[in-house]
Amino acid sequence: MLFGISQVTIICLIIAIAMVVPIGNYIYKAFTEERDWLLERLTYRLLGINPREQMSWQRYAQALVLSNLAQLLLIYALLRLQDFLPLNPDNIHPAMSPDLAFNTAISFVTNTNWQSYGGETTLSYFNQMLAIQFPMFVSAATGLAAGIATIRGFAQSSANQLGNFWVDFTRSIYRIFLPVSLILALFFVWQGMPQTLDPAAVATTLEGAAQTIAVGPVASLESIKHLGTNGGGYFNVNAAHPFENPTPLTSTFNILLMMFVGSALPYVFGKLIGRRKQGWVFFGVFSALFVMFLLIAYPAEQSGNPLLAGVDQTVSALQSGGNMEGKEIRFGIAQTSLFAVTTTAATTGSVNAMHDSLTPMGGFVPISEMMLNVVFGGKGVGLINLIQYTIITVFLVGLMVGRTPELLNKKIEAREVKLASVSLLAHPVSILGFTALALVWPEALKSLANAGPHGLTELLYAYVSTTANNGSAFAGLTANTPFFNTTLGLAMLFGRFFSPLIPLLAAAGFLAIKPKVPASAGTLSTDTFLFGSLLFATIVIVGGLTFFVTLALGPVSEHFQMLAGKTFS
Repeated sequence: MLFGISQVTIICLIIAIAMVVPIGNYIYKAFTEERDWLLERLTYRLLGINPREQMSWQRYAQALVLSNLAQLLLIYALLRLQDFLPLNPDNIHPAMSPDLAFNTAISFVTNTNWQSYGGETTLSYFNQMLAIQFPMFVSAATGLAAGIATIRGFAQSSANQLGNFWVDFTRSIYRIFLPVSLILALFFVWQGMPQTLDPAAVATTLEGAAQTIAVGPVASLESIKHLGTNGGGYFNVNAAHPFENPTPLTSTFNILLMMFVGSALPYVFGKLIGRRKQGWVFFGVFSALFVMFLLIAYPAEQSGNPLLAGVDQTVSALQSGGNMEGKEIRFGIAQTSLFAVTTTAATTGSVNAMHDSLTPMGGFVPISEMMLNVVFGGKGVGLINLIQYTIITVFLVGLMVGRTPELLNKKIEAREVKLASVSLLAHPVSILGFTALALVWPEALKSLANAGPHGLTELLYAYVSTTANNGSAFAGLTANTPFFNTTLGLAMLFGRFFSPLIPLLAAAGFLAIKPKVPASAGTLSTDTFLFGSLLFATIVIVGGLTFFVTLALGPVSEHFQMLAGKTFS
């Protein structure tokens, strides 16, 4: 044990750090190589795309939004027409209701993968593959493409172009997500995950009853689920299900896969702009935030719930190893805590335990990470969020010294600060606005399973998770209602496109046009430990000022009342 963290956790962190450079170099090459692969050339020709077209930020954003809209309409149609589609050997009927199909289509297009349905009892094999696995690839590629385009805004000088969306999108799929997912799917099959189109298996229990065991194309979904920081599960209990996560080894691989792209992007950033030290400073800020939250979550779960101590011998025995309620014994406290911190840091949303059963401070961590939305984050989008905070940081420093702020030899002026502020404010506006609406909406509170601060946390967590495009569920909230399906769907759209994609693409476009200015004696260097500390402080202070009140009313209040022996009915 080191500072209360298990050896398994430390080994995972070491491996994650070791992956940064080789993966970063591969991603860098994927987006800078001039030569197109044969399959890419055939795709461009089939779709009538000119791969040599250089796009302004407006053209890039237009292509991104319209392609996502087309995907959303296609997925909605597939979910509504399931009764007429093939590959449904278990005769799963009826098709999704309009509000649930609306929520699900938005969820998977925006890389949120929030699920208000049970996959094994709701979707046919056809829709599991086309309406669920297909958008897992394209939504991940959209986020990564946007991240690369934003980086180009800093690398360019006096050029009104961010690259070509279709090339970035295609290369993300063909060079990163498809080949890695194929290898991983084979590995997962070896570990015991099903990959079949046969009907559900029927087994006879020891009592003589017939039990239906759902199977299907699980391994192929699991590979892109974590690599693309998607998180949607084939089964209702997600990565706690033995078919989705059969061994501690698959759980460890899933944790590392969630960090696969997001942790390497700061290195890619530094290499693309020609300042690797800047990339390592960004990686250091990500890592410091991650470790800070891990050092809160793991001890909280290891300490257990004092209200259960001494109730009776059985309960005391359960608490002797920490808070095991809602956790898989296969994974225990260490892997569960690391999984919970990683899935909300990387905006994946996959879960291997019930977050509703975490201790109050254990639950404080995942919700806080999603509120900040910048603890590594998903592929592309996490780095964009960090750049947003970087612009705010240099602006604040400029105010303190009375100098026009600069970032990477580009003047940061009112337009860029306004765009970063719009992106920064859109996040809490969606979370707090929809939560407030749910608190006063007739019948909405009946969906909560708990009263008091824990009930508030359940409700708040849902809108935090959807706005942050994470998709993990706290549990305890019956979200499959017209009100929640609609408002959670709108929160996903708002959180995807208004915070941060469109504002930061615009900021990158304006920065690309600007010429680089030489550094002077008054220039603040942003590739130093000092600036990294300022950036870290800005993230924590701005996030704290924005969300502290709601956290104080939810998990923080519950924690102190737990210590005082207070329970809620």
